[in-house]
Amino acid sequence: MALVEIGGRVLSLSNLEKVLYPDAGFTKAQVLDYYVRIAPVALVHLGDRALTLRRYPNGVDGVGFFEKRCPAHRPDWVRTAIGPGDNGGPIGYCVLDSVAALVWAANLAALELHAPMARAADVDHPCMVVFDLDPGPPAAMAACCEVALELREVLAAVGLRAWPKTSGSKGLQLYLPLNQPYTHQNARDFAHAVARLLERRRPDLVTSVMSRAVRTGKVFIDWSQNSRHKTTIGVYSLRARAEPTVSTPVSWDEVAEGAAGSSPLRFRAEDVLERVGSIGDLFAETATLVQQLPLSGPRSTSPGGDGR
Repeated sequence: MALVEIGGRVLSLSNLEKVLYPDAGFTKAQVLDYYVRIAPVALVHLGDRALTLRRYPNGVDGVGFFEKRCPAHRPDWVRTAIGPGDNGGPIGYCVLDSVAALVWAANLAALELHAPMARAADVDHPCMVVFDLDPGPPAAMAACCEVALELREVLAAVGLRAWPKTSGSKGLQLYLPLNQPYTHQNARDFAHAVARLLERRRPDLVTSVMSRAVRTGKVFIDWSQNSRHKTTIGVYSLRARAEPTVSTPVSWDEVAEGAAGSSPLRFRAEDVLERVGSIGDLFAETATLVQQLPLSGPRSTSPGGDGR
């Protein structure tokens, strides 16, 4: 047990030498160190969200579980917010809006942080649209990158920009910032329409159908991730894989290299810290850029503005 002070908060950290990633020999202390050092950029994107924790108290080889409801034993300075919820009603999620709160969650072996598309202050209005690219074997990252480049072209044709990041697992995700009031249905409908367009354009490579039976050798553009109750892996979050990989923002040049098969676009925690130190936060503009969807129907004009 170790007592540390972070940002004026005293935390009791336990089992620091416990190996949470056995294949990589990556310890809990290294997990905590990663989250402390990545916090300046991660909190820009995750600090105002109602987060779902995915905890692995016995490491990635053990049983993990999702935790939506923020633990009752949290410190009183860890805020909660009503988040996406479920059919059972409202849920108070953790809001990790400080380095200390991020470390507190990591000390619970919350390796993965999953975020909704809406900010906690305005859960009914997503601040971005996500295109989650999921490859069906034998398709892999190269195919995801190829689809991402096609998506970029389609979005650019209607004056929109998107930012790619790895899932930290096998796929790639594109985030299209909105930062003005749209509904989840607006975002979902737009993502579905774009997915269907790509499916018609590249039937050999793309499917918009959820059934796994049709995904073999294709990339599924999961437009349903824009539903109110869905979350995706947060930017800069660790993943519970054999190695401590991270959901990492990448440049479009890197996506092109991935499509050519010259880069696996797979980054471990230490790689990401080095990248941020040298090139900064590639996702920075997504937090503020305002974009308008080409919708035929009206946008939401409900109070709450851009939810920032």
